[in-house]
Amino acid sequence: MAEFSSIGLALILGLVLALFLLRFFSRQNHKNLPNGSMGFPFVGETLSLLKPHSSNSMGTFLQERVSRYGKVFKSHLFGSPAIVSCDHELNMFILQNEERLFEASYPKAMHDILGKFSLLVISGDLHRKLRNFVVTFTTVSKSSPRFLKFAENLAISMLESWKGCKEIDFHKDIRKLTLSLMVKSVLSIEPEEPRALKILDDFRTYMKGFVSLPLNFPGSSYSKAVKARTRLASTMKGIINEREKEKVGLISGDFLDVILSKRGILTDGQIVSVALDILLGGYETTSTLIALIVYFLGHVPKAFQTLKVIYESMRCGNVVKFLHRKAIQDVKYKEYFIPSGWKVIPVLSSPHLDPSLHESPLKFNPWRWKNQKTRKTVMPFGGGPRLCPGAELAKVEIAFFLHHLVLNYRWKVKEDDFPVAYPYVEFRRGLLLEVEPAQEELRK
Repeated sequence: MAEFSSIGLALILGLVLALFLLRFFSRQNHKNLPNGSMGFPFVGETLSLLKPHSSNSMGTFLQERVSRYGKVFKSHLFGSPAIVSCDHELNMFILQNEERLFEASYPKAMHDILGKFSLLVISGDLHRKLRNFVVTFTTVSKSSPRFLKFAENLAISMLESWKGCKEIDFHKDIRKLTLSLMVKSVLSIEPEEPRALKILDDFRTYMKGFVSLPLNFPGSSYSKAVKARTRLASTMKGIINEREKEKVGLISGDFLDVILSKRGILTDGQIVSVALDILLGGYETTSTLIALIVYFLGHVPKAFQTLKVIYESMRCGNVVKFLHRKAIQDVKYKEYFIPSGWKVIPVLSSPHLDPSLHESPLKFNPWRWKNQKTRKTVMPFGGGPRLCPGAELAKVEIAFFLHHLVLNYRWKVKEDDFPVAYPYVEFRRGLLLEVEPAQEELRK
């Protein structure tokens, strides 16, 4: 009897595996699907896509696929059949048809890190409602004397701390500066307070696991990130409770006060998620972009002459490599067919480095932005309804910092240092800079 049970179980398992393989390989038979490879069953090609590489390159996986199949190809990524677009026009089409033909579709594992109300994972009316709060914050902040003065004071204080130093860990310093600015603006917490340092530590842990493999065992980057997000949410809830007990009202005048005044239309979970989204965007994205600008300027110092270094650094450095979308109906685009339910990956970095769109695309050249066509082919902040709401505020912060940096210091980048995409951007050696006061350089 036991023998027949074992045989029956083996037959069932074999049938299930056969059905899975049949479904897996039949996905390739849709008419007019782009060419490509689905990789191995279960695993697909995700690991190859996420393999670290220089951020001012496409990486081996994309380079090989584009060379073999063209700028649009099929694959199997993040547990789903996928269409990958390295084509600028198709990327624009995807982003402009958000919620009509496509919707945000981040892997479930990322939901556990981001939270169920993060702007990255929600859609529809809820996304529009929560995004409006972020837009209000950034719009008011970029012209607020209080915000601008604090941003300037932080920049001056950071540069003064370099006095007497021959070498500084720039990426670490600039992360601390941008998070201090956001924590002060959103929560009215001073940079030197223990809570600010705790938030900084948790955000670093959070980011390291943000795009890691979802291996939820003790000590893994993913497990640490989920726990860090829980701690951040707990810290935020504690601050909210303090405000309510003290009945602070709108006295602090920060973003948390403003959003708490809307408590009738927002839940506690939504308030926490919006605040964390602002902290994350203002901290990680802005600090990485400033680090990229400083890196590229270290190689091309004469580019100080134009503020287009900001745009060119975004094109070359690629803070955001790709986005996660899903087709919500069958889509025909030119000669391609995209099946409903398939993941769609618009790779923002590929058009930035496309020689058919940019002359010598791997070369850092801010003067290329004199050509208006360049602006139309660079999408560092995404596009459509999900265009980054903090883009303009980030530019203001960056302009303030660069102004004081260029006035006070000159620097050199280590020869063996460069930005690496994991796909989030880190520097191979942390962006250690050799610095000297600008006055000393002028005396030489």
